[in-house]
Amino acid sequence: MGWMESLRFRLLAGAAVWVALALMLAGWIIADLFQTHVRQRFDAELANHLEQLAAVLEIDADGKPALRQPLSDPRFRRPLSGLYWQVGESEAAPLRSRSLWDSVLDLPDDRVESGGLHRHDAAGPANQSLIVLERFVLLPERTEPVRIAVAADRAELAGVTRAFNATLALSLAVLAAALIAAALIQVQIGLRPLSRLRGELTEVRGGRKKRFDGTMPTEIRPLVEDLNALLAHAEEVVGRGRLQAGNLAHALKTNLAVLANEAGALDERNARAVGPAMVRQVELMRRHLDHHMARARAAAARGVPGAGTPVADCVAALARVMRKLHAASAPEIRIDVPAGLLFAGEREDLDEMLGNLLDNACKWARGRIEVTCRAETGDMLSVTLDDDGPGLPGDSSDAALEPGVRLDESMPGTGLGLAVVRDVARLYGGDVRLDASPLGGLRAVLRLPAAAG
Repeated sequence: MGWMESLRFRLLAGAAVWVALALMLAGWIIADLFQTHVRQRFDAELANHLEQLAAVLEIDADGKPALRQPLSDPRFRRPLSGLYWQVGESEAAPLRSRSLWDSVLDLPDDRVESGGLHRHDAAGPANQSLIVLERFVLLPERTEPVRIAVAADRAELAGVTRAFNATLALSLAVLAAALIAAALIQVQIGLRPLSRLRGELTEVRGGRKKRFDGTMPTEIRPLVEDLNALLAHAEEVVGRGRLQAGNLAHALKTNLAVLANEAGALDERNARAVGPAMVRQVELMRRHLDHHMARARAAAARGVPGAGTPVADCVAALARVMRKLHAASAPEIRIDVPAGLLFAGEREDLDEMLGNLLDNACKWARGRIEVTCRAETGDMLSVTLDDDGPGLPGDSSDAALEPGVRLDESMPGTGLGLAVVRDVARLYGGDVRLDASPLGGLRAVLRLPAAAG
């Protein structure tokens, strides 16, 4: 599952597990300490009652044990209150507290040396589980020690412990929730630099930034520096390849220009036969060179981080150029391109593709051209060029995109322009499609990857 692979989930799950284990251990220790403390206090209270019973015990005129005064705790006088005392053996009608009513404590048959304490369990008058503390005391005018016992209901001890454990569990649960919430805040704050890094990566991929911000925590800074170094190296490699390709193109174009001049300088007799053919071949070679240079440039620029070209600026600049180049026909070029749309590629490649399409539209349009651009789903954009020219026959749209194909030899050109558009668009992961235009002429739809705007 995706959430199992989340670093945030792993950190929170680990914190929650350790908090739960730590609080469970702490709760068990605290509960055990409290139970021990309550049991000791319970035994101490019974011992106090036993001491008080021994202090008020005397021998009456009949030689039987009696109390000079009642014990201070009123529970001894309330029937079945849970606190009892007894003097003497259970078989010999012992002296007992009113709380025992008509019952006696069933004490075990054991002997404890005078002054020593004995603690054991016994059944109460209402079948309660009692904790009994007893001792033997030697009274004046008696040769045999008297057995005295004080008992209390164990349920009182259990009730106090149970109430404390419930409060402790609730307190630990609240503490656990607070600690997990604190861990969540800590994880959020701790992972915030990674979120910033992800946002900057989106900006770099969208072309809005060329480098990552170096103001990161020391743990992430080496990664940011390595990424910036990688981006710089990629930019350097692409720039070096473009420079070499540009130098090659310049050298070839220079030689082609010389060849074209030589062809034009042929004497009249030779020029009539050779010159035009040489000029056409030189122009064809130049167009082929431009074609493959455009492919190489697009292949090098594809996927380069930080590449982003405003489509509106490119279309506006090309429209100004085309109005000057085709001043004789003076086509009306209407542009509807939102300012925020960015092409995820280089400006030169976008100029190459749109320039060929717009030049082709200006050649054939009777007077009106419309250029629109819209964003599509899947991080793509489409540029649509409509003209009111004669258009294409229904079965020749695919053929017009093939290299060197010219459907009308009366217009100047080499037939490579639309092929260049298709090849460069495909290198970027897009494509171009020709169709009938609502204006009556040709519609060219160029789909290209969009950068985040």
